Amino acid sequence: MDSYLKELAKEFRKINGNKMPAEIILIDGASVLINYGFREMTYDMDAIIQASSSMKDAINSVGDRMGLPNGWLNTDFMKTTSYTPKLIQYSKYYKTFSNVLRIRTVSAEYLVVMKLMAGRQYKNDLSDVVGILLEQEKSQQQICLEDIKKAAEKLYGGYDKLSEESRTFIETVYQNPDLTQLYAKVREDEKTNKDILIEFEDNYPDVLNGDNLTDILKAARAKKKG
Repeated sequence: MDSYLKELAKEFRKINGNKMPAEIILIDGASVLINYGFREMTYDMDAIIQASSSMKDAINSVGDRMGLPNGWLNTDFMKTTSYTPKLIQYSKYYKTFSNVLRIRTVSAEYLVVMKLMAGRQYKNDLSDVVGILLEQEKSQQQICLEDIKKAAEKLYGGYDKLSEESRTFIETVYQNPDLTQLYAKVREDEKTNKDILIEFEDNYPDVLNGDNLTDILKAARAKKKG
C-alpha cells in the first residue's frame, strides 16, 4: 500500500508543486491493513480526501500506470451511515510522502466502532472487529467494552446509535474466551453470507440494493435452514 501512496504523492507533487500539501485519512479496510496484520490486500481504498481537485487526476494517473481498478482510492464511504466528520478528529498520523501528502488512519476502538456502525454481515466488518480486538490483545493493548462505548459516544453521539445487532454482537464477543476461533467462525459466516447474496442476485437480478440487503440475507438464510 505504501508504494501506491508514494506514487500518488509524487504524481500530485508533479501536478501541483511542493507548496500545495494534501491530507488523506484512510478508513475502513485500508486502515485495518495499515494498523493490523490479519487482512488481505485490498485495491478499493476508502478515504477522506482533503486536497485540491487535481488529486483526482493524480489518483487516476497512478491507477492507470500501476494497473489498479477505477476508484482504487475513493470517497464513497462518505455517503454511508458509518461516516462522520469526527473521524478526522480522532484519526492518527501515519506517514508523509514526498513532503506533500500527509496520511492519517483510524485505529483501535474508533475503527472497531466504525466497523460496528456498518455491521455488514456479508463483508469483513464483523470479522475485522474480532481481528482488531485479537491483535490489540496480543500486543497487550486490550480494548475493553467501555473504550468502545466511549468511542461510540465521541464519533456518533452514543453507544445506542449502533444497531441492536451490532451491540449484541460486540457484547457477545467479550464473553468469548477464544478470539482466534471466533475470528475464523465469523469470517466463514461472512463468506457464506456473501455467497448467498451472489446466488440471490443471479436468480433475481437488479433486486438487491443498499436498503434491502440485510432483510434479504435473513430471509435467504432462513430458507436454506428450513
